[in-house]
Amino acid sequence: MSIHCIVVGIAGGTSSGKTTVTRQIASALGESNIALLQHDSYYKDLSQFGGKLANEINFDHPDAYDTQLLIDHIRRLKKGEVIAQPVYSYTTYRRTNDVKRVEPKRIIIVEGILVFCEPALRDIIDVKVFVDTDDDERVLRRIRRDVLERARTIESVMEQYITTVKPMHLEFVEPSKRWADVIIPRGGENHVAIDLVVRMLRTHHA
Repeated sequence: MSIHCIVVGIAGGTSSGKTTVTRQIASALGESNIALLQHDSYYKDLSQFGGKLANEINFDHPDAYDTQLLIDHIRRLKKGEVIAQPVYSYTTYRRTNDVKRVEPKRIIIVEGILVFCEPALRDIIDVKVFVDTDDDERVLRRIRRDVLERARTIESVMEQYITTVKPMHLEFVEPSKRWADVIIPRGGENHVAIDLVVRMLRTHHA
């Protein structure tokens, strides 16, 4: 049975504060009222890259994602169905044997750097929010996150940023800002902009 829901896309560059903004919105509206889908959970398994090693794959390109599965999951949630979101390991570059059960809710949040880049995905997003943060700050956050949380070396993080992250940001992420309905400068620090989004969604949810 289909349910009336609103799909919110939260995009922005790597380490721009998308997750922080998402958490603040979810906290304000009540996490039990929100179905959260993270695009990064839909990375293709390493086995799907034709035998390439992880360091040979551009994980910041749209082709690295199984976006069609994400689209299918959003459509199923809108139909009132429960979905099993993949659980991806950033250390093995593979999907684990676990899945995350996501139940249909009136508000669906889709978060990721490239969620406005694919027309088929963009077309089913009702409200598009772009988190815009200074490039230098994003680089520092990215280094800290990948070293502390994903067991990467500083050298590998810097190499990846130069060879793929920055070029893909300029080619895909930054241009996708033109599709945004709301742009939030400074990420999670911009409480005024986040509050405006929350108010709009609360009106819809009421």
